[in-house]
Amino acid sequence: MTVALCTLSHAPLFGITDPDEGTTADIHAAFDGMRAFIRDFDPQLTIVFGPDHYNGVFYDMMPPFCIGSKATSVGDWGTDAGSLPVDRAEARSLLKSVLADGIDIAQSEELHVDHGISQPLEFLFGKGYTNPIVPIFINCVGLPLGPMSRIRELGESVGRHVAGLGKRVLIIGSGGLSHDPPVPRLEEASPEVVERLIDGRNLSPELRAAREARIVEFGRAYADGATTAQAINPDFDAIVLRTFADGELTKVDAWTNEWFEEAGGHSSHEIRTWVAAYSAMAAAGGYDVASTHYWPIVEWGTGFSLTTASKK
Repeated sequence: MTVALCTLSHAPLFGITDPDEGTTADIHAAFDGMRAFIRDFDPQLTIVFGPDHYNGVFYDMMPPFCIGSKATSVGDWGTDAGSLPVDRAEARSLLKSVLADGIDIAQSEELHVDHGISQPLEFLFGKGYTNPIVPIFINCVGLPLGPMSRIRELGESVGRHVAGLGKRVLIIGSGGLSHDPPVPRLEEASPEVVERLIDGRNLSPELRAAREARIVEFGRAYADGATTAQAINPDFDAIVLRTFADGELTKVDAWTNEWFEEAGGHSSHEIRTWVAAYSAMAAAGGYDVASTHYWPIVEWGTGFSLTTASKK
């Protein structure tokens, strides 16, 4: 086995406003199983597809996707701030391959990432991990967004490159599933918020704490049914998970951005990271889904899922 996959939801409110003890225990057990899966695979390199939530990437330059040859975590939601162990040589090699495939991917020698990438890595490898990674940012919140077919093609390009590395490569997709948190949208925002969406990096600790406190307050109100945010949609999530399990990934080309927002909520666009990850696995030689877990967690405001897959 040379390629393996883990996809997982991230949740800022994980450990803050948790569901009942039984559900929480089931989720922790599923994470234990995923970590055991990774230990058995023993990756030499991890490629992680993840979004940002206006903490590291802004409208001053909003690429549809970007490979980081160097990366720094902003340290939100309890994740560690500081440099990540990026394998620069592998990142640059992957960048050249993807560009040669005709995918106009951006590059960064100082990619700033938030919990969309940092939280799953810390969940799976622990804080202070040294496992070599290559982070790939996928824009999931900065509207307008391109078609899903382009994300599939990006993933396929990454998978073709991975297939020739001769290394054990773990592919991670971080995000989703259905959820509708209060992420600001440029066209509807106040002038003050627009300014932050364009150039809002380097928040002070006080401003970050206030921002996170508002999300905690929203999460509690959402769990009480006291918001206008869309409900978690298990039917939508089931369609998404079944498509990945069946391996019929060209079906995602028909998934419109409007369908995501209407059926899954505005932040369900994060499923793009899963599409990229599964498409990479398919292009690297095909896959079998090894495990799938799913819970609609109103306390976190998200359809929460973990899946693993191995090469056929």
